[in-house]
Amino acid sequence: MTVQEDDQWLKHNIFRIYCLANGKKCILMVDSGSVENMASKTMVEKLKLPYKLYFDVLPMDACHLLLGRPWQYDRFAQHDRIKNTYTFKKSGVTFVLNPLNDIPISVASQGPVSLLSYRAFEQVFSKEKVVYALVAVGEDKEDARDVPEEVSSLFRRFKGLFPDELPARLPPLRDIQHRIDLIPGAILPNLPHYRMSPNEHAELERQVEDLLKKGLIKESLSPCVVPALLTPKKDGTWRMCIDSRAINKITVKYRFPIPRLDDMFDMLCRAKVFSKIDLWSEYHQIRIKPGDE
Repeated sequence: MTVQEDDQWLKHNIFRIYCLANGKKCILMVDSGSVENMASKTMVEKLKLPYKLYFDVLPMDACHLLLGRPWQYDRFAQHDRIKNTYTFKKSGVTFVLNPLNDIPISVASQGPVSLLSYRAFEQVFSKEKVVYALVAVGEDKEDARDVPEEVSSLFRRFKGLFPDELPARLPPLRDIQHRIDLIPGAILPNLPHYRMSPNEHAELERQVEDLLKKGLIKESLSPCVVPALLTPKKDGTWRMCIDSRAINKITVKYRFPIPRLDDMFDMLCRAKVFSKIDLWSEYHQIRIKPGDE
């Protein structure tokens, strides 16, 4: 089957059409991934519809009505994945629902958007018995005033896991250390410093002194010299960088096999929770091998 050029919009289209509810035009969406049929709380209240519907009523901004697996199962609805149409029979008459391309991707809603119906939440909670609260707080610390006390107490309990500053000492020696193996017989580089303005020079000295006081660095006894420079950050401060290009040219390049991407995706099979943690100053977490400092 050849897809016409005019039908390319169907490739990224979620099924949406208009429908009439109590004489008013509403947006209807069909999603086979939904375990319930859902109705927008805003629509139910504005149209004064009874809450005892075939739908779960909840706040949502994706559409006014959402037909999920229950509707498809009850109506024996068949989905054409290419044309994105739904076909079903009612009273012996065959109906074909065709998606529209000019429907807004969101509708007005009140309150937070719920991604899970209350009934589905109860079913999951009865099995898992654990609930995690995700609270989004902007960069402005004033936003923290809106965080519920129950969540704030949890933040305070684990505050030690996310310190504002690194401890003023080196991390312990672990099984793995950073190694710097140079090519035998290579000439060590001895490069001059970059030109800096007085303000940049003062900032570089301040950062070096701060690292010395914390014990994260010490005065070098190496005959190899590489220059340092400052680069501006988005918040107006400066980041100190070491120009290691010359030393990298004479460093032994070790090769290690890396995991295959498709194998890593296979390991995510049946995974339900995905998390990410940004390790601040992660390069300070592993020590340099003694003798290579």
